[in-house]
Amino acid sequence: MIFDQLYNTSDPVIWIIAGMLAFSLLIQFIYYLFIYARVPGHRSPKTETKPIPVSVVICARNEAENLSKNLPRFLSQEYPEYEVVVVNDCSTDHTEEVLMNMKVKYPNFRYTTIPQDNKFTHGKKLALTVGIKSANHEHMLLSDADCYPSTDQWIRSMTRHFSKETELILGVGKYERKRGLLNIIVRYETLYTAMQYLSFAIRGKAYMGVGRNMAYKKELFYRHKGFASHLKVLSGDDDLFVNEATTKKNTAVEFSHGSLTLSSPPASFNGWFKQKKRHLSSSKYYRFSSKFRLGMEYFTRILFYSSSIFLLFTEHWKWVGIGALVLLALVRMLIVKLTMQRLDERDLLLPSLLLDPLMPLILAAVWIANYIRPREPKWN
Repeated sequence: MIFDQLYNTSDPVIWIIAGMLAFSLLIQFIYYLFIYARVPGHRSPKTETKPIPVSVVICARNEAENLSKNLPRFLSQEYPEYEVVVVNDCSTDHTEEVLMNMKVKYPNFRYTTIPQDNKFTHGKKLALTVGIKSANHEHMLLSDADCYPSTDQWIRSMTRHFSKETELILGVGKYERKRGLLNIIVRYETLYTAMQYLSFAIRGKAYMGVGRNMAYKKELFYRHKGFASHLKVLSGDDDLFVNEATTKKNTAVEFSHGSLTLSSPPASFNGWFKQKKRHLSSSKYYRFSSKFRLGMEYFTRILFYSSSIFLLFTEHWKWVGIGALVLLALVRMLIVKLTMQRLDERDLLLPSLLLDPLMPLILAAVWIANYIRPREPKWN
């Protein structure tokens, strides 16, 4: 009976909306079942390579408090040969004092200072270039002053993939779990972003990484002339470099428990919004193929929810809308749940029911804000 009513619907608008729903549902299934499912199903190859000398490079500007708290965790890794190099970039707080004290306590620690010059301003890319050039070892791990490794196996876990062919390793930077709605939004968005870039990297189509947890060879950096091709872009020391330097064969991913880094989450929605503006400002420089894959996912997600909700208010097609919503929710929750387990994340499954349709709208607002009111240049 209900199928006869659907078939006999004469309103062409209903059929167009139903077609949009079917198309967007199919594309969403493809993303979840054939792309995003790669993260929970990924098994890193076993490596028997001997531990290699590693340089950990961290840039900091006015991060005295974070350095005091986090540097000892970087300097206490269970690894035979490594150094930690911090670039103190024009800090005006007591960062220099903190670094001097660390140098006395830890023989594997070095730092360099870029003095403040009122006639010359620069972003993080210059500081990172200074740190990379001053590193003693070919294999480098990059992180930030406001991060810390989840375990003392961080260096070992992240660098075990290095080989003659593998030059670039993408890790995961998480945020600490705290109370509040903002913390849930921040951690869910971070989880979803990680699921995206890790999945595409596993498929040989890497497009970004996070500067909080990334490793590459110094030779790869020099071969691409550092950040020269996008030096004028304020952000992008991580994702734009990956977008340029990655190939199908030279990139690996690592997201075991021992390889994760953690950061304090933004304290306000406004702070997080500004952070996302900075991150998304570089995405317009991605390769066209990367922008197309990401754009298609967000477009079909918005199309799916808008068309299914539209059908909920029709007389005979509401069950089609309900069925589509339930079907995608079950598939999505399964993949998200498995991804949460792999990335050691909790308490985000039920909130994802609301955040999944809202996140594209939030990110669209960030995009619009970037075009209407670009952020002022400052250290990134």
